[in-house]
Amino acid sequence: MANSQEWKVLPHDKLEKLDSNVWRVLGALPSGPLKRVMTVVKSAKGTLVIHNGICMDEAEMAEIEALGEPEVLVVPNGYHRLDAARYKQRYPNMVVYCPRGGRARVAEVVAVDGTYESFPNDDVLKMETLEGTKEGEGAMTVQGEIGATLVLNDVLFNMPHAPGFGGFVLKTLTASSGGPKMSRLARFALVKDKAALRAHLERLADTQKLVRIIVSHHDVITDNPRDVLRGVAATI
Repeated sequence: MANSQEWKVLPHDKLEKLDSNVWRVLGALPSGPLKRVMTVVKSAKGTLVIHNGICMDEAEMAEIEALGEPEVLVVPNGYHRLDAARYKQRYPNMVVYCPRGGRARVAEVVAVDGTYESFPNDDVLKMETLEGTKEGEGAMTVQGEIGATLVLNDVLFNMPHAPGFGGFVLKTLTASSGGPKMSRLARFALVKDKAALRAHLERLADTQKLVRIIVSHHDVITDNPRDVLRGVAATI
């Protein structure tokens, strides 16, 4: 378990409102051109569910706290744990959830209270494990005023090509950049049953009133999200 540590802020954008109960933040990682995304959701009872938490400046954290009490932290896989312990330290009463397949790795840095299977789904927010991913990835579906938001993690990337050596690695070696796609690394590390994952993504594409897909790296998908998800599923 991680020891007490400082609230470490890396460069990040402002909190962006996407729907009546959905916000997003784009932030930097310690090195390289890859960006990470935090999603903030207001639950049916008015508390906050934070997916892939990012440490932000105090002014932006105050803005988040004004939306509601941060109650749940979702660590979306065993590698998206950079700020997990810091969030638990800042909000000791937070309940931490992660995919079952990533629990051991997440628990190295922060106590895990439950997996996606034990998350209390309701009419506003639903967590589920993606079939065919070694129980290591999941999906979060949020119902808002505009429509439904699907929040995914490393199973789907949507980042532009980047310059420099880091951009070369992301484009050529990991095949992560260049629009909505499943990266080469995700295919190797996450996919256990291609048919099962393809079928699950196709079911998610049928989500009623789906208006956007938030991914944990880079850009939101708002242009024909259903077709994009079906297209990516077809490549698995």
